[in-house]
Amino acid sequence: MRVTDFAFELPESLIAHYPMPERSSCRLLSLDGPTGALTHGTFTDILDKLNPGDLLVFNNTRVIPARLFGRKASGGKIEVLVERMLDDKRILAHIRASKAPKPGAELLLGDDESIKATMLARHGALFEVEFNDERPVLEILNGIGHMPLPPYIDRPDEDADRELYQTVYGTRPGAVAAPTAGLHFDEPLLDKLRAKGVEMAFVTLHVGAGTFQPVRVDSIEEHTMHSEYAEVPQEVVDAVLAAKARGNRVIAVGTTSVRSLESAAQAAKDALIAPFFDDTQIFIYPGYQYQVIDALVTNFHLPESTLIMLVSAFAGYQHTHERL
Repeated sequence: MRVTDFAFELPESLIAHYPMPERSSCRLLSLDGPTGALTHGTFTDILDKLNPGDLLVFNNTRVIPARLFGRKASGGKIEVLVERMLDDKRILAHIRASKAPKPGAELLLGDDESIKATMLARHGALFEVEFNDERPVLEILNGIGHMPLPPYIDRPDEDADRELYQTVYGTRPGAVAAPTAGLHFDEPLLDKLRAKGVEMAFVTLHVGAGTFQPVRVDSIEEHTMHSEYAEVPQEVVDAVLAAKARGNRVIAVGTTSVRSLESAAQAAKDALIAPFFDDTQIFIYPGYQYQVIDALVTNFHLPESTLIMLVSAFAGYQHTHERL
């Protein structure tokens, strides 16, 4: 298939730049796969679409303040976008500058340029950077970093975004983009789902900046997917198998939960799914045979993105592009 097969018009006026005052008060469009029926409502209507014993699988990653500003010690301005925290001292990052820093270059980061770091090595498009500071990386980022809002939200980040651009259940810092489908769940809705008997499980996939990477080849089969770290622990495997055994559905909340579960399924040798703790480059597009999930909660996605391709593979190309 061609990238242009996934093109559609998206008026900028329809892109929300701020969330709803109440997370769960947003609109919900529901597609019934077997019948093709579409229904419109509010997100809290999801309560009526889930059955006791169904399993919701969430991604519990938490967005870090991954965007840093500063300059090279030699003078030029730089912008650093953390892709991954390697350990308490080192990061892997994208660096935007008039001239890329060379190994050994000193970087002065933060509004007051008080944080010193050294560029250690280049790995393709990414730079390995070490902070020359006693504090761990996450503490430094929390002090001087900016929230990395998606490129389609055309406004500066604000202090409130540190909570607004997080899911209420995110506990594992490491993402540079939120798993946005989960932003619509608030505590009252989660409580009602639990009271109904809906089961919940949590995977971790630290969303990288590559999630916004455009497909630069004409044929999507030639696209090389970005790599992200994912964890599917044994308790999630057990919950999935238990739901299947009792005839209930496994419902992924967001494309990152899909990619985590399907990666774990692909890695399993003699079972439906097995624990998974590794990087994944899984690329899901029409023709892919889903192995784990039975339903998907997702946001709308940008034209020609790998995410709209994933949704098309699940909902069907015609449903996704001719009816939605």
